[in-house]
Formats: sequence, C-alpha cells, structure tokens
Amino acid sequence: MISGYAFPAGFVWGVATAAYQIEGAAREEGRGESIWDRFCRRPGAVERGDTGDIACDHYHRWRSDLDLIKKLGATSYRFSIAWPRVFPDGKGAANPRGVDFYRRLVEGLRERGIAPMATLYHWDLPQKLEDKGGWRSRETADRFAEFARAMYRALGDGVAYWATHNEPWCAAFLGHWHGLHAPGERDLKTALVVAHHLLYSHGLALKAHRASGVKGQIGIVLNLAPNEPASATEADRVAARASDGHANRWFLDPVFHGRYPEDVVHEYERLVGPLDFIKDGDLAVASQPIDFLGVNYYSPRIVRAAPQLPLGWELARSDTGPEIAGAGWEVMPDGLTRLLIRLRDDYGSPRMYVTENGCGYEEGRSADGNVHDERRITYLRAHLAAASQAIAKGVDLRGYYLWSLLDNFEWAFGYRIRFGIVYVDFATQRRLPKDSFAFYARVIEQNGIEAPAPG
Repeated sequence: MISGYAFPAGFVWGVATAAYQIEGAAREEGRGESIWDRFCRRPGAVERGDTGDIACDHYHRWRSDLDLIKKLGATSYRFSIAWPRVFPDGKGAANPRGVDFYRRLVEGLRERGIAPMATLYHWDLPQKLEDKGGWRSRETADRFAEFARAMYRALGDGVAYWATHNEPWCAAFLGHWHGLHAPGERDLKTALVVAHHLLYSHGLALKAHRASGVKGQIGIVLNLAPNEPASATEADRVAARASDGHANRWFLDPVFHGRYPEDVVHEYERLVGPLDFIKDGDLAVASQPIDFLGVNYYSPRIVRAAPQLPLGWELARSDTGPEIAGAGWEVMPDGLTRLLIRLRDDYGSPRMYVTENGCGYEEGRSADGNVHDERRITYLRAHLAAASQAIAKGVDLRGYYLWSLLDNFEWAFGYRIRFGIVYVDFATQRRLPKDSFAFYARVIEQNGIEAPAPG
C-alpha cells in the first residue's frame, strides 16, 4: 500500500489524443478534406497560420507511438477516427486505406495489451458534408450513423470502449456561435440547431451499436465544469446557475433525462424564438441508456452577472488567485471532485471515466536537453488526488485518461501551447518523454499517487 492516494483494482489508466491533432497525412491515401483543413486556411483563425497537415505525423509513426504508450504502462488509449479519412465525401463507399489504418491501429494496441477507446467524432466533419449544410442539416445525423455502423463492422470487438462524440458543446458553440472553432460561424440559433443534431446523432449511433452486436461499451464524452459565482451576490449566483444550464445541463439533461432544462429553454426562446428544430421523438433517441459518461475536465467556470449581454452573464477570473495554465485556464483541482459528485447525485450515479484532464504551457527543452515540466506534474498530482477523493465519496469512476500523450496541434492555439507528456520537435518529429511521463508511469505502476515529500 502506497502512502498517498490509492485507486481501486482494475482502474483504467489511459492517455488520449485526437485524429486531426496528431495524424497529419492530410492529403494522403484517399483522405478527404475536413472542416478543420478549411478553417485553418482562414486568415487569423489559428495562431501563426498553423495547420494539422503534418501535426505529429502519427499516420506514419503510429507503431513507435504505441510503443511509447506501452512503455508508459497505460492500460488504455483513447484516439479518434477521422471521418474524412474513412469517408472522404462523408458518405458513399468507404476508403479502404483509411479503414485499414484504424484496423491496424486497433490490432497494434491489442498486441501490446492496451485497450482501445475509439471516439467517432472529434470535430473533423468532412467538408463535403459541411458544403451541404453540415451539422445544421438533420441529414448529417443520418450520415454519422452510417459512419458509425461502418466502424463497428470494421473494428468489431477489438474496441473496448466507443465514444460517439467528443465535447459537442465545443463543436456547437465554439464552432457556430463564437466562431473560434471550425467552421467559424457566429449565430446562436445555428449553434442550438447543431447541438441538437449532435445529440440526436449520438442516439442514432448508440442505437446502431446496440443493433450491431459489438461487445464494447459505448458512451459520450462531454466537457463539464462546476460553475462558480464570482461573488456571494444573488445576481452572481443566478448567473452561475444560468451558465451551468448553458455549458452542462443542455447536454446532460437530454442524455440522462430525455429533456432539455426548462429554464434554459426559456432563455434561448427569448433570444432566438421557438426551438422548432426539435422533432417529436428526438430526445427519446438521444436519451437511450449509455454504458459510461466520459468527463473532460480542465478548469472551473467562474461566472458573474452581466445584464448587458445576451445571456445575462459572463465568465470572469476567480478572486482567490489560483494558478493560470498556459492556455489561460484557472487551475482548481477540487473542482473535479465536486463535479464528479454532482454528476453522481443529479444523474443517477453513472459509470464514469475522466476522458481528458491535463494542462498546456509554452515550454521547451532545458540546457540538458530534457523537458522538466514540474508544473504539469503538480497539476496532475492534484487532479489525480481529486479523482481519488471522489471515488472515496462513492463516485463510480472507472478510469482516467491524461490529455495528452503528445504535444500536438491544439486547435486555435496552433502549436504554441503544449499539452503532451511527450515533447515533439515538430521540425524533426523526434519524440522525447518529459518528466511528467516518468511521473505518470509511476502512478500507473503503483495504481496510486505517492504522498509528496515533507517540507
């Protein structure tokens, strides 16, 4: 027994990545264009004009990358399947070279004793579907179900865990209201339509999974966070509740309760009119039972009232002065404990995995040639302790996936912010495990966290 925080026997220890962020090979072997390929070429959309054209060149280096995961000791690997690599036009005949890549990846993981977790959609919609309306079109949900069925047939029981969508909030609101992610639109009504179609398509893919007879567990991955009032005023408390509805309950309630939260519906209808894109039976499809909820947690949402803004609130900084990670996100480990307990209490104690957690900084190699990322180790130690505390309070948490295995293309940040426990020299594609890699390897080996040395 270690002195610190121990985890249950069989706890899943993983690392996570996403296709567009690491694969590269954007124009090779039949891959089609994605909305991120197009968005990256919009002036000013991504820092320094960075793209995912090469990224970490994982498409060619996947074997050695899997060897790194094996060396780490991780028991599971979460990756995403690039829809345009499998269906260049979003539908029709599958690209056999794309399918074979993921088949080889899954087989390579199994050969190394690593359980695959495959995410079907991590934001890289085929551009051909975007040209026909994208997620604004209900037809895209049907195309997504076809894509899901094809991957179930191709990969079968080799995949231990399936996630339908990654962070639909980001795809809907960052991509279609704030304009910060692909396809870069700025319309609230459109974002709400997209969010609904994402949830509906989740249900269609879930239904297809059940019909396929594939054995792996299936769920959805949501980015979630506690919403904290910036002050003790009633106005800020009301604002925090409203923000929670926008960021958390708008996705959780349909998945678990088969309905949208009434208070948020009222606010959205006030701003955009009737939500007439919600059809009878849609929420029954979206709320079919899942095997697990994937929880992505990085930072809390600190909220203050802002009556002059459309939703009546805005995000603020905490007045307690927590550390700010390089991506501009506040570090609050106990927020993870409180979030997991809240999910247990409000949504029927679902089986959960922390499917992303980590921190990004601008960092490089030291004079000795290594990367001494003590801030990341501190962050991980604190958040793993927070996860352990949630388990001790009765949360059904089955595993933890660190974001990320590799430094990668970090969306609108480009390559400036590094989240990996493996440093990538993008000029040479050389991989170099950081100090945090060795730290996480010890955690996995011991199935727990050592107590820090006194003093």
